[in-house]
Amino acid sequence: MYIIPVQVIGSKMAPLGLILVSSALLAGVWAAGPQTLRVTTIKEEPYAMSKGSELEGFCIDLLSAVSKKLDFKYDIHLVKDGRYGKTDDSGNWNGMIGELVRGEADIAVAPLTITAKRETAVDMSKPFMQTGLSFILIKDLASDDSQFLSLLNLFSTEMWMGVLVAYLLTSFCIFFVSRISPSEWEQPEKENNCFTLSHSFWYTMGAMTLQGAGPHPKALSGRVITAIWWLFSLVLLACYFANLSLWLHSDNQQLSIKSFEDLANQNLIEYGTIKDSSSFAFFKNSNNPTHHRIYEHIKKAQSYSLNAEEGFRKAQKGNYAFIGESVSLDLAVARYCNLTRAPEIIGMRGYSIAAPLGSPLLKNLSVAILSLSESGELDYFRSKWWASSCVAKNGKSAPLKPSSLKGIYLLLALGLGLGLFLALMELAAKSRKIANTQQTSCCSVMSAELSQRFRGGEVTSPECSEKSKA
Repeated sequence: MYIIPVQVIGSKMAPLGLILVSSALLAGVWAAGPQTLRVTTIKEEPYAMSKGSELEGFCIDLLSAVSKKLDFKYDIHLVKDGRYGKTDDSGNWNGMIGELVRGEADIAVAPLTITAKRETAVDMSKPFMQTGLSFILIKDLASDDSQFLSLLNLFSTEMWMGVLVAYLLTSFCIFFVSRISPSEWEQPEKENNCFTLSHSFWYTMGAMTLQGAGPHPKALSGRVITAIWWLFSLVLLACYFANLSLWLHSDNQQLSIKSFEDLANQNLIEYGTIKDSSSFAFFKNSNNPTHHRIYEHIKKAQSYSLNAEEGFRKAQKGNYAFIGESVSLDLAVARYCNLTRAPEIIGMRGYSIAAPLGSPLLKNLSVAILSLSESGELDYFRSKWWASSCVAKNGKSAPLKPSSLKGIYLLLALGLGLGLFLALMELAAKSRKIANTQQTSCCSVMSAELSQRFRGGEVTSPECSEKSKA
């Protein structure tokens, strides 16, 4: 370690000389080897939480990763007054910012929001997390989109595609079976087939809507397919109407609040935020009329929360929307399954590590944070500490997926396969009988039968039309 001599020329150059000497001393101490830094933080889930006599959380993992990159040791302690940092009436800082200003800590690693006022008192690194302002409220007060196509949302897109494929396959199988089976179409050279392709589609659709559309299949193969299709339709309709009933019940008389504009325009529920927080200051200083109305309402109603936990408890009781940082609200939604966060996020800002003004650590801290972000470690810490413990239950049902009804789809596939197999067996039995009579090959007779059955007979006979009307 060495000291660079500085020649002070005149009294005006003395402050500059002192700053250079201090910087050289700090740089020399830093270069001498790993140093022990005093780190202040605040107890808040999931950034820093007690685990026995130690701390754990997102910020603890972040501090550990940064210390490894920059090769320093640290002693961490909780801020004495439990505050982030704001000025009092005399202009003195409290909280973690105050500890940095007074020289009681070297860095502050916590969800410290970057603000213009804090930047005048301390240096702040590149943000390690982006956030903004939003609000949470109980799910019953925040309905999902109620649009004209909401009835289609009861089934997932995959489910609707599965139903369409099942409908087309069943219609084609009924058409093929009615052509192949001799019991359905005994004399193709003299009779017309009632089951044209268009009638097969109409018959399948009628069966799905439980209306029916005659004539009905006469052959065993056709009846097997229609019976399986009726069963499939009954199960499908039962699931759809069960989801519809739950959707109508949960959507009844819900208050749709999805934005700060909606929040400011209603008076049915109360809303607030933490007093003297950066969130409260945002609304206080905002020139946006909606934001200023929110500030005036909170100030008039005194609907503050002492801390985030109290805000979460109020929101869970209903008739209260808690405004706060979106990342903290996402954690509450992951922990308390009856809460939901509004989709709108305003006032984007970042969380960063703070250090005293002129600290030589700041540049290295920013580089370390950017390195952790580029390597994906920050994303890993986020997914680790924001993992959701909620499962879908009660409330509004999720769209039904094909995997929920894979059994009935399998049954339908087996039924279609069995119907086609029986139709071929019926035709094979007739071909064998004709072949024995004519002393020809059974395969040639069966080939001729198939050719004749799929070559003509598309026109529906008057008898078929009368049956269809019935």
